[in-house]
Amino acid sequence: MGWWGDNVPEETLSRDEASRVVRRLFRMLRPQRARIVVATFVLMAQAAVLLAGPLLVRHGIDAGLPNAKHGGDAGALDLAVVIYLVLALVGLVLGRFAIILVARIGEGFLKELRNRLFGHMMSLSLDYFETEKTGKIVARMTSDIDAMQELVSQGLVLFVQNAFVFVGAVVIVLVISWQLALGILVIVPPVYFGSRWFRRVSNKAYLEVRDRISTNLSTLQESLEGVRVVQAFGREDAFTRKFNRTNEDQYHANMHTVRISSKYFPVIEYAGVAGTAVIIGYGGWLTTRGVVTVGTVAAFVLWLNNLFEPINQLSQLYNTVQSSAAALAKIFGVLDTRPTVRQRQGAFDLPKSGAVDVEHVTFAYGPNEPVLHDVSLHIGDGERLALVGPTGAGKSTLAKLIARFYDPVDGSVRVGGVDLRDVEFVSLRRRVIVVPQEGFLFAGSLRDNVRVGRPEATDADVEEALRVLGLLERFAAFPEGLETEVRERGSRLSAGERQLVSLARAALADPSVLILDEATSNLDPGTEHAVERALEHLMHGRTVVVVAHRLSTAARADRIGVVFDGRLAELGTHDELVARDAHYAELYRAWSTHQATPEVA
Repeated sequence: MGWWGDNVPEETLSRDEASRVVRRLFRMLRPQRARIVVATFVLMAQAAVLLAGPLLVRHGIDAGLPNAKHGGDAGALDLAVVIYLVLALVGLVLGRFAIILVARIGEGFLKELRNRLFGHMMSLSLDYFETEKTGKIVARMTSDIDAMQELVSQGLVLFVQNAFVFVGAVVIVLVISWQLALGILVIVPPVYFGSRWFRRVSNKAYLEVRDRISTNLSTLQESLEGVRVVQAFGREDAFTRKFNRTNEDQYHANMHTVRISSKYFPVIEYAGVAGTAVIIGYGGWLTTRGVVTVGTVAAFVLWLNNLFEPINQLSQLYNTVQSSAAALAKIFGVLDTRPTVRQRQGAFDLPKSGAVDVEHVTFAYGPNEPVLHDVSLHIGDGERLALVGPTGAGKSTLAKLIARFYDPVDGSVRVGGVDLRDVEFVSLRRRVIVVPQEGFLFAGSLRDNVRVGRPEATDADVEEALRVLGLLERFAAFPEGLETEVRERGSRLSAGERQLVSLARAALADPSVLILDEATSNLDPGTEHAVERALEHLMHGRTVVVVAHRLSTAARADRIGVVFDGRLAELGTHDELVARDAHYAELYRAWSTHQATPEVA
């Protein structure tokens, strides 16, 4: 019977899956080979010290205590006691050293794993984050890593130490007295079959626990992020009930593992008690016949503890191992996810300028129906193009393809005659910048958030970018100036001010192609004029693609592309499209009527 059992259900780790996880784990531990070798020898030495104790007890009883053969040797007994105490002290020192060594190995591995996992997540394409729940992504970095913490901090030492002790005890009892060793075989069947059942069912149970934790975290994160909407519509009770359900599922999953343990561990404990009874009874019978000595029987009782205590501890540790294995399998699942947008071998820099050409592009999100159909578009160097159309028509998708957030299913996108799939990511992200609908700010100062556009920029560069957009005096007037903390997600600033910081980021990056994805649609009256003015400065001398919600913005563009039902339905100047009296003219009339309608106070 293998470690993971046979006939394991599909939702558990199969034998092959477990083997792959272990092999990958060892590959990741290769940089720490020297520490692992040292720790292994220390743990072997500690195990040898523990196993030597019963031998000293055997010698002390047989040589030091009076019996039928001799009157006893007090010196031999005293020597056995002294050596036993010295070995106990040596074992204590070795144990402390082993804990420190193994902790360094384990914590170093977790540190590397966190860095590798986070770096890989940052490299994944947008479609991964749009299809995977945020809570489950966070769970990989939090609860799944935490599930391995206990194994690293204590479990590894116990696991390796007990494995050595168990193997050593088996060898010793067979060498010292094969007759008494055979007596131990009586209690092997219940331990074997109990362990076989436990490994099979607990594997499935701990994978279920990991899934329930991820779902619960996802519900929590979603509710916290949308708390304003929840409270605005009075849906607190409904979302509380939803969390209660996912929390209840997590509770039941955990209780299932507890019930499994409550059935298994008493069997192991009772097997140890039964083994002791067998050794004393059977050993006493062998002693009366001169087959073994009293000291040997006493030593066997202690070695039996060395046999069953490791089994008991390893069985309890198996909970931790199972939880860690399930967590590690899920982490490796993320690491195995390949970005759909990749940098090709031999990629090169994007030209500093040039026209944007969209050539017969068709695009679909995953296996779904295409959202863009055979779109072709030429945007001249330095031209401003506005993309308009009804919601869901595909205009934002087209803009994302120009930024290479996605790759087209068919066709190509070129800048300066170069296919974006042949361009280095660093060069692409430096030359093509997207300003999204909502300005996202990170915890930190205003200066830090502007510097996101070009991390190596000096303070003078940051201030110059703000000055070019006419924003330096505005932000310098804050209580701490550019050192003002914006707090998490920029909560200290208004939506318009956050967008101004996003524009300053783009100005600092100094791109050749600028994509504005409805960047003016969520403005407050206090900053609308400032944003419009900053945009004019930012767009000057650049190729600009504007996904326009406000048709007044579109009307100021050099040309307008109308995206309708996944196709580029119209292309021309504002006046040309109005005169054509088709999709754009209809959109413009509807927008003009809405603008002319007075607002009700």
